[in-house]
Amino acid sequence: MSMELLGKKTGMTQWFDEEGRAVPATVLCVEPAVVVGIKSAHDHGYTALQLGAGEVPERKLAKPVLGVFRKVGLSPRRHLFEVRLSEAGEYRVGQEVGVDVFSPGERVDVTGTSKGRGFAGTIKRWNFRSRPKSHGHKWFRRPGSAGMGLRKVVKGKRYPGHYGAESVTVRNLQVLAVDPQRRLVVVKGSVPGPRSGLVRIRKHDA
Repeated sequence: MSMELLGKKTGMTQWFDEEGRAVPATVLCVEPAVVVGIKSAHDHGYTALQLGAGEVPERKLAKPVLGVFRKVGLSPRRHLFEVRLSEAGEYRVGQEVGVDVFSPGERVDVTGTSKGRGFAGTIKRWNFRSRPKSHGHKWFRRPGSAGMGLRKVVKGKRYPGHYGAESVTVRNLQVLAVDPQRRLVVVKGSVPGPRSGLVRIRKHDA
């Protein structure tokens, strides 16, 4: 259990390492989070921080969520989330947690929502092969027979269906650079989701 922050995927670029090799990299803009509440094992059964990130007008929040921020005297935040920690004694309500919790060279896990591709066939969704496109073949991209005498759709079978728009986690990405002034983190490799997509970045604790 380690610190986790919210950010946005700015885009991909190339990064030159110490040996001059160009490696693929993703730039993430990390929102500074403020500690809204602290949950302890004695009172709640587990240890966690309740964090808020992203400025938002009060009129855009539901009253129960807005009451959480008013109770502790903080301005409202767009996102309210929890981060479980093994020890939260060093944090206080109102304390701001920024991108400086990450450092170059360490490993992080990034979770995001993959790009939605709508209803897709078996070739696009499951990498099936198409049938021959010669004379006598009519259904080039059809999935084929579903089985004999079943008369039902078997759960888990690879059929056409909704593809993408699901939570995906890429683990063990190396942090290439951290820019606290511009709130940027550069990680090696790709992360799920489109540009400006919301991602969760946490320290890799494997």
